[in-house]
Amino acid sequence: MHHVDASSNQSVLKRACVRSMRRSPLAVVIIGTLAMAAAGSAFAQEAAAPSGSGATDLDKVVVTANKRSENIREVPSSISVITAESIQNRGATQLSDFQATVPGLYINSNGSPGKTQVSLRGVSPLSSSATVGTYLDETPLGSSGIYQAANFFALDLLPYDISRIEVLRGPQGTLYGASAMGGLVKYVSVAPDLENQEFRVGGGLSSVEGGSDLGWNARFGANLPLADNRLGLRVSYARNEIPGYIDNAVNGEKDINSGDQTSARVALRWQGESATLDLTAMRQTIDSDNNALVALDPEGQRPLFGDLTNNVYVDEPFYKDVDYYSATVNWNVGWADIVSATGYSESRSNQRQDSTIQFGEVANLLLELPEPGSSSFDIGLDLDKFTQEFRLVSKENGPFEWMAGVFYTKEDAVQTQTAKLNQLDGSPLPAPFDEIAGTLAVLQIPSTFEETAFFANGGYRFTDAFKISGGVRWSRNDQDFSQIVTEGILLDVGTTHNSSSEDVFTWSLSPQLQLSDEAMVYARVATGYQPGGPNVLVEGLPSQVDSSTLTNYELGLKSLWADNRLQFDLTGFHIAWEDIQVASVVNGISGLVNAGEASSTGVEVALMFHATDSFDIGLNGSYTDSKLDESFPVISAQSPPYLVEITSGAKNDALPYVPEWSWNATADYYLPLSSGWTGHFGGALRYVGARRAGTTFRQDVLDPSTTPPTVLQSEVTPPLELDDYAALDVNASVGNDNWTFRAYVKNVSDERGYQTIGDITSEVTDVTGKLVAAPILPRTVGVEVDYRF
Repeated sequence: MHHVDASSNQSVLKRACVRSMRRSPLAVVIIGTLAMAAAGSAFAQEAAAPSGSGATDLDKVVVTANKRSENIREVPSSISVITAESIQNRGATQLSDFQATVPGLYINSNGSPGKTQVSLRGVSPLSSSATVGTYLDETPLGSSGIYQAANFFALDLLPYDISRIEVLRGPQGTLYGASAMGGLVKYVSVAPDLENQEFRVGGGLSSVEGGSDLGWNARFGANLPLADNRLGLRVSYARNEIPGYIDNAVNGEKDINSGDQTSARVALRWQGESATLDLTAMRQTIDSDNNALVALDPEGQRPLFGDLTNNVYVDEPFYKDVDYYSATVNWNVGWADIVSATGYSESRSNQRQDSTIQFGEVANLLLELPEPGSSSFDIGLDLDKFTQEFRLVSKENGPFEWMAGVFYTKEDAVQTQTAKLNQLDGSPLPAPFDEIAGTLAVLQIPSTFEETAFFANGGYRFTDAFKISGGVRWSRNDQDFSQIVTEGILLDVGTTHNSSSEDVFTWSLSPQLQLSDEAMVYARVATGYQPGGPNVLVEGLPSQVDSSTLTNYELGLKSLWADNRLQFDLTGFHIAWEDIQVASVVNGISGLVNAGEASSTGVEVALMFHATDSFDIGLNGSYTDSKLDESFPVISAQSPPYLVEITSGAKNDALPYVPEWSWNATADYYLPLSSGWTGHFGGALRYVGARRAGTTFRQDVLDPSTTPPTVLQSEVTPPLELDDYAALDVNASVGNDNWTFRAYVKNVSDERGYQTIGDITSEVTDVTGKLVAAPILPRTVGVEVDYRF
């Protein structure tokens, strides 16, 4: 048995570890469904398409982006809508299914639904909080603080019983407040119908290239008028079993990344003479056995162990559940509407990371055990969030429209982290090493975020053609946090506390000019912010990091041509981003600092051609040039007898995961069949350009004994790069008033584009063992059936 000096080994471990922290079985069914639609086309001249079954009405889309119902063509800002029909046709089950479908919207999965990063217009989340806000109907979901990793875990709902998803591009700070500096993703659910009773049941099967098991889904919905025109109830439930397709080279296990999603919702609407009350309860869960990640060669980014294969020593499960409750009152008081929106949500997330490559060599190289060990890093995120908004909204019966309100939110959150070191087979280290190094770290980070905001928004129509809109918002947030280290060798055991407070003012101004009944030009200047928060109290770090702010300058055209058959929208924008929140490390303690500036300049286009009453062609695309305008600050660390200086971002670096070019081309054809049946064929070709996975890292080793210090060694590490990719999706359906049969193929040519990539490097030897990347979904074939009665 080895004799171990516990104190010396702990010191060595701290120094070593502180640097880091086929063919488808459904093919025949698909062909049959496509043939069924094609065969029915012989009856096309005998029956007209049912109402609502044809191509899109380009001038009749209503949105609630400005917290009032408006025609999207009349709103002076950039808004895109993903309809329920689009969600169903493409078999969408998570946010990453909409990659490249909205101009300027970039969605990156890290291997599971719910482990998602979202950015708009190149405003990447460079710190631990989000830059894109998320709403469900009238209330926000997700944390506004810096200690819940909102940048990495965006709200990712299973979109069943969702009427549409509104994507608001550009800062929404005046109406939606914190963390909507890049824009907003707003889920709008289906409201209860007070007159019509309806029941829906459905299900489907899917098969993924590389997987051996079928995925399946089932769903149910009911709408029940309980009192005619007064009271209605809507209930729904959906479950999606995710088929696996990633294999594990360590133990030969197949399809390790299977999982499931569930959604349950109850909504009640009461309609009075002058008031409406909406009550909603929803629960959504995600349970993934492992990440959909593949191992790549660090040199050439080729698969290390074969196609769709990773080497996982410790399973990496991920679980998230969201419980959501809301109450919304709309009261017509005659001269205005009073709206009260109350929301409460509880979110619980747990993920495990296999950190064997990073820390496993502690066992053999530092503890001198016979072989490397296995290591795991667990993170838990618990968030309770309450929100209340009151607003007074004018009637639309004059040249002046206005809105004024107050918003309050309170978050109670806890983040937990646990790092373990075991033997390679998962059993504890032999004594006495299990006591010394079996637990690398256990800590809790409880935090609170409390914000009060006052806002006002208004617009004045000077003439029938000219209108100016604007808004202001003042908000104050107060935050507290603690770091409680209870066990381990990576950090000193103990508790630190800190708090922060700040006031933030945002504004917007939007003149618009109606050139004709079919064309409008507008300009928009708007600001947004990403809240700051308290740091760990340590000399060299500021007590708190301040809010990151940006200003968006935008010029847009919304137009309809050819008797409203051609929609052409064009937007140009420039974003100036200041006080960017970036990570800093002082004496081994990490925190956030405000440093540097960035900019994003681009063009967005949305084109839809209603070629015939049955045929639509669309093109959405964007060009985005987002970059750092200043290098990140230098971080200095003493490593006697040397001085080490580190910079984690260089001037002119492209912002992470933002392609210069992305676009999505669509085609949809509807045809009437016999006996009230209608067929539909659709396809989408999406393209995502090359991206960078981070910013430039530079490390200089200096001799501090000279004046000025002499640079002894300089190492520059450029960020990892991701190649561009294009993927084709197709779908078809036949349906009538009761039945709908759908078939789809995602990624028809089975492209291996990657969404995210990162290096896995030993914290003991500094050798990169592999790269891990999240591929886009391999070719997936699916069939669906729904019945309404």
